[in-house]
Amino acid sequence: MTRPVPSPTWMGEAPPAPPTPRSGDRLRLSVRCVCVVLVFLCGLGAMGVSRLIETVLRRSDRPLSVHIPRLVSRATVAILGIGLTIRGRPMRHAGAVVCNHGSWFDILALNAASNVFFVAKSEVAGWPGIGLLARIAGTVFIRRDPREAAAQARLFETRIRAGHRLLFFPEGTSSDTRRVLPFKSTLFQAFFTEDLRARMWVQPVSLRYHAPSGEDPRFYGWWGDMAFAPHLEKLLKARRGGRITLVFHPPLAVAAHRDRKALAAACEAAVRDGFSAL
Repeated sequence: MTRPVPSPTWMGEAPPAPPTPRSGDRLRLSVRCVCVVLVFLCGLGAMGVSRLIETVLRRSDRPLSVHIPRLVSRATVAILGIGLTIRGRPMRHAGAVVCNHGSWFDILALNAASNVFFVAKSEVAGWPGIGLLARIAGTVFIRRDPREAAAQARLFETRIRAGHRLLFFPEGTSSDTRRVLPFKSTLFQAFFTEDLRARMWVQPVSLRYHAPSGEDPRFYGWWGDMAFAPHLEKLLKARRGGRITLVFHPPLAVAAHRDRKALAAACEAAVRDGFSAL
């Protein structure tokens, strides 16, 4: 019997030691926690109302709710005092977006820059809090199981036909933000169906974190068996000065590549070039 193919977790080196406590940490933590919770609650309320309207109007392209994660993400990035620089232009037409993966915070950074729907492993749907937010935001959940490849291709096609831009991380795991891991080509196969290949575009994006002054360069990285809560607390306490740079590269036509491996290699090359340039 064919079993699901697990996505190996990148372990790398040991994570950096926790930052030395400083005056003002607790106050920043408290204030930012309150602000972030309020922003997310407002976002959930707005998402619920907009999804109801879209359901009544039968708008599968989600013209209202697609903007809410972007607004919530921009507000959260600003509350945490992280600078966000965007180079290039997010493509406007439906298709897919691929990016290197260094942290759970990638989702907020990318949502803040463009209206996208994420593709995530099925386990995320069951995570407390995050799973609920992901479902409400229209995340596409998949299992890395060869038996489900055809069903996933149909799901991708349905979402893309509805005008959605699907974003996934081809590395299959996060790193320490200091490198780009090899891209896996499995999910690219869905774009080579007869109905999609001729009109499908994929946009590579390079994401680079710049740690706050005096902090470990891997400050924002989240990898291996690092727990989510302590990492979130570290970001909420951090002083201003950290930055994120996103580079949106020219979209690649699926039809211009012979197969999924060639397309994955082209996307990886673009992401690596942009990452190195930063």
